[in-house]
Amino acid sequence: MENLRGVNGCVMPSFTLDQSTLNEEAIRHDIRRERELGFTGFLIVAECGTTPEEFERFVEISVDEAGDDMVTIVQASAGTLADNVAVTQMAASKGVDLVMPSYPITFYPQDAAEVIDYTRAIADASDMGLIVFAMNLWNFTRLHPSGFAPDWLEEIVDTVPNVVAIKNEIGNFGVAGLAEVFWRLRDRVLVGDPLEVNAPAWIQAYGMPWMGTSNYEYFGDAIPRIHRMAHDEATRAEAMELYWRIDPARSATSSLMAEANGGTSFVHRLLWKYQGWLQGFNGGPVRSPHARLHDRQMVQLRNAAVASGLDVTDEPDASFFTGRIR
Repeated sequence: MENLRGVNGCVMPSFTLDQSTLNEEAIRHDIRRERELGFTGFLIVAECGTTPEEFERFVEISVDEAGDDMVTIVQASAGTLADNVAVTQMAASKGVDLVMPSYPITFYPQDAAEVIDYTRAIADASDMGLIVFAMNLWNFTRLHPSGFAPDWLEEIVDTVPNVVAIKNEIGNFGVAGLAEVFWRLRDRVLVGDPLEVNAPAWIQAYGMPWMGTSNYEYFGDAIPRIHRMAHDEATRAEAMELYWRIDPARSATSSLMAEANGGTSFVHRLLWKYQGWLQGFNGGPVRSPHARLHDRQMVQLRNAAVASGLDVTDEPDASFFTGRIR
C-alpha cells in the first residue's frame, strides 16, 4: 500500500546472437530504459527459454540493476508446483520484492479449494509479497464464469497474509467482474487492471494507484504519463488527449494479441520484444519453441506507433533479430 505505485512493465531476458548464453549488458540496458520511461518496476519474465541456471542469473542481474528505486516481480510460471516453489525461494534469496505465480498448463483443479491451495503454497514458500494473477485464461471457467471468482480472491486475501496485490483480469466480456474486485478488495490490497485502455476509468472510479504488468513498453513513456496525469484533476484532460493520440498503437497491439492468444492462451513474447525494440529496448532473439513474428505484424505495429506520434526507431526490422547490444 505504501510502496507499490505507478506502472510496472516487463523485462524479458536477452541472449547473445548465437543464443548460447545471456547477454548481461543488453538486460541491463533494458532495465535502464524502463527507468528512463518512467516505470516504477517490472516483471522478470520467465517464458523466453532460459534454463534454471540462466533464470537465476537473470534474476540476479535484474535485482542489481533495479537498485532501490524499482520494484522487481518474479514470474513463477514453471511447469509444476514444486518448480514454482523453487523459483520463488530462489528469487527471495536474491532480494526480489514480489512473486506473481501463473498456473501450469497441466493444472486442472476440480474445485476452488485447489486454486486457493496452489496460490497459498507459492505464498508460503517465501516471505515475499505475492501478486495474485486473476485472469480468465487459466481454464477455470468451468468452476466460475469469471475465470477467477471474486469469492476465491476474498478467501485468498483473508487467509494468505503476504498477498499484496491482485492483477485483475477476470471476466470474458464487460467490466462488471473487474469492478466487483475493485469495490470488494481495493481497501485491503492493491487492485490493478493491467489493460491500459481501462486505466483512466479505474483511476477516476477507484483511484487505482498501481497497474502492471504488460507490454506497455510499446507506447514509450505514454502509459506512465497517462497513469500519473489521470490522478490529478489539473492534468486529467491532458492525460485523455494522450490516451486518444495513441489509439492507433492500442488498436494494433489489441488486434495482434487477440490473434496470438486465440486458441493458445499464449503470450507472444517475441512480438512484445519487437514492440520494445521500436522504443529503444534491445530486442534480439528468444529461444524456441516460441511463436514466429511475421513481417505483416511488424509493419502493422511500426505504422501504428508512427501514427500515434511515438518516437520510433528508424532502424530496419532486420536489426531487431540481432539486437542492439551484441
